[in-house]
Amino acid sequence: MPRKYTLFRHSLFSKVVLTVGIVLLSSMAVGAFLVIRHQTEDAMEHALNSASRVSDTIRLGCRYAMMINDRGDIQSIINDTARQPDIEIIRVLNKRGEIKFSNLLGEIDETIPQNDEGCASCHRTEPPLVDLDLHGRSRTVRLDGHRALTVMTPVYNEPGCSPGPCHFHPEDKEVLGLLEVTFSLDAADRKIAGFAQRSFWLAATIFTLTFLAMYFFLRAFVKQPVTKLMALTRRIGKGEDIPNRSVLQDDEMGELAGAIHHMGRQIQTKHAELVRQKEEYQNLFELVPCTITVQDRDYRLLSYNQEFADKFAPRPGQHCYAAYKGLDQPCPDCPVARTFADGQSHVSEENGYSRDGSRSHWIVTTSPIRDSEGQIIAAMEMCLDITPRKELVEQLERSEEKYRAIFNTIPNPVFMLDQDTLDIMDCNDAVDTVYGYKRHEAQGMNFAEFFPEEDREMYVSRLRSTRVIPQARQRVRDKDALPLYVFIRVSPSRYAGRDILLVTTSDITKRLETEQQLIQASKMATLGEMATGVAHELNQPLSVIKTASSFFMNKIKKKQPIREDILLTMAEEINSHVDRASKIINHMREFGRKPEMVLEPVDVNYVLRRAFEIFSQQLKLREIKVIWELEEPLPLIQGDSGRLEQVFINLLLNARDAIEDRWENHDRTKADKRIALRSRVESSGRDRQRVVVEVADTGHGIPKAIAERIFEPFFTTKKVGKGTGLGLSISYGIVGDCGGEIRVEERPGWGAVFVLDFPLPEEALAPSGEGA
Repeated sequence: MPRKYTLFRHSLFSKVVLTVGIVLLSSMAVGAFLVIRHQTEDAMEHALNSASRVSDTIRLGCRYAMMINDRGDIQSIINDTARQPDIEIIRVLNKRGEIKFSNLLGEIDETIPQNDEGCASCHRTEPPLVDLDLHGRSRTVRLDGHRALTVMTPVYNEPGCSPGPCHFHPEDKEVLGLLEVTFSLDAADRKIAGFAQRSFWLAATIFTLTFLAMYFFLRAFVKQPVTKLMALTRRIGKGEDIPNRSVLQDDEMGELAGAIHHMGRQIQTKHAELVRQKEEYQNLFELVPCTITVQDRDYRLLSYNQEFADKFAPRPGQHCYAAYKGLDQPCPDCPVARTFADGQSHVSEENGYSRDGSRSHWIVTTSPIRDSEGQIIAAMEMCLDITPRKELVEQLERSEEKYRAIFNTIPNPVFMLDQDTLDIMDCNDAVDTVYGYKRHEAQGMNFAEFFPEEDREMYVSRLRSTRVIPQARQRVRDKDALPLYVFIRVSPSRYAGRDILLVTTSDITKRLETEQQLIQASKMATLGEMATGVAHELNQPLSVIKTASSFFMNKIKKKQPIREDILLTMAEEINSHVDRASKIINHMREFGRKPEMVLEPVDVNYVLRRAFEIFSQQLKLREIKVIWELEEPLPLIQGDSGRLEQVFINLLLNARDAIEDRWENHDRTKADKRIALRSRVESSGRDRQRVVVEVADTGHGIPKAIAERIFEPFFTTKKVGKGTGLGLSISYGIVGDCGGEIRVEERPGWGAVFVLDFPLPEEALAPSGEGA
């Protein structure tokens, strides 16, 4: 850099003098320019007005000759006028742009096109303009190396030019032609140039005198006092003694000198305080529980605290990447480099090895260190050790991956639902196997869409209350709208800060089909066991019908009349017993059907009585006493009346066989053959009511050794050929499907006591007559 430029850059006096000089010179130049421009415009305006007057004079001089169409006189006037000083060209053009008269004889009868600069001012519109101001009718052109001013004056159609004895111009034509006069501006330009030269020398003289006066003033009253004050400030900066005031002016400069002296003494006082604070912050820097380093642009360690020294044992002047990670070049994505690049703080996560060789992880925060001019001269890097937290995060990630793998490989469908909307947030791959929906298809669906519309509101309400649906099975639909039966288990949880429901479903469709087949097989076996009882039940009405028919036949054969009252009585008996037989047969037919299980409100007492009707006669014949202890009225439960009847028939058959097996070899008068049928409402420990049904007999009872196995499929204590071992197992499943429980108990004076326990719905329904 040139020495003069450096001196100017570091000299306030030079800057002020040069700046003021430039401003003054610019002001003088602008003033002279404005004066010259004003003089030029004024001269041009004067020339334009003079040219307009001369043009009007020529037009008026030629007016009479034009009126009488004296072409020679017009040409003479033009030639004479053109001899005047400063007049270059005089032309007369008609409407078609043809030059009819000119002092330049060679251009007569030439045609000037309408797009010519002179014609365009009027012919830029259609029709052409008729009237223009003076500036619109004039223009400046170049002729023979000097400027010239051209003024165009229209020749209007006057009343004397209308058609008559000698003229032929129609009245509707307003402009007949154009008079164009060109004046030389050479003399005017010479005057303007002379004025500009005189103005320049006047401005230069004023500028020089003013600049010199300003220079000596600033030198005496600004530069010298400032130089003394700069020397004073250097002494203050070096901590040297402050001399007496060296600037004794009674103006602002003197006040500034006094202020600097006062400031110097205050700085000396503050310096001691700053030294104390520096030592205090240095101690904090060394004792802070994280590593801190200061690095230059080459990543060399300028300073660091004791924590960093103890952990990494750096060498003086070592690069940070070598001290941290043992590398021989900077890290690929260095936060310090980014701080040097954009001047912003950056945060990143790094890892390396400590002094003892163990792997460490830390959070890095960088910030720029600037000098007084705002330039980044270094970067501070603070590292917080997060090794324990990182190890915990890695353990959590491994755990999450493990449970994610378990989640995806569970054979049953698992859904993650939003607790408020029941939207499916995620699911496993088993959903495709059971429901037919791909994982991406199921995500975003609403879980309620799997339920039939008629049951959807009930299931949604229970799911949102995060309760496990109490039924043993639920009917849902797959992607093809085919019905499925599933178990649903609901568990509330939290995921990603949101309340969710974990819903697991188990497809039990095939199992239910198998159970249905087993239930039907059990029904058929039960019907076989009931055959003897049904025969007894049907034998009595058939006997009555046989007796009545024999009576009618004997009377008819003997031709004896039958009294009407006897005929009516016997007909009523036949009708009632036919009804009874039909009822038994219909009951058997309904019992043997294979309907789909439907849960609905059921009166347990009514189902119990209906099951007993089939056995009432055979129990009487076998002298088995039935004890009824039914609570009335009994709240309704949720169940399937047909399948509950099958349960009660199985229990009555088992009670009958157990009593017969125990008392068949005893004296009939001493045999204690009893069956007790009881029902009641009990309260559970959770303030919930339950309906309890008991079927007790006086048979041998159930030994404790096999009490836990009696509900297993194909387990029986009966002799070979008398039982299938399915009755109690199927009864156990039916009671469970109704949300209840069945168990066997021992009580004094009784053999086996089977207890059926059914929960009441949320709102218990009262029994409605003798049906369900």
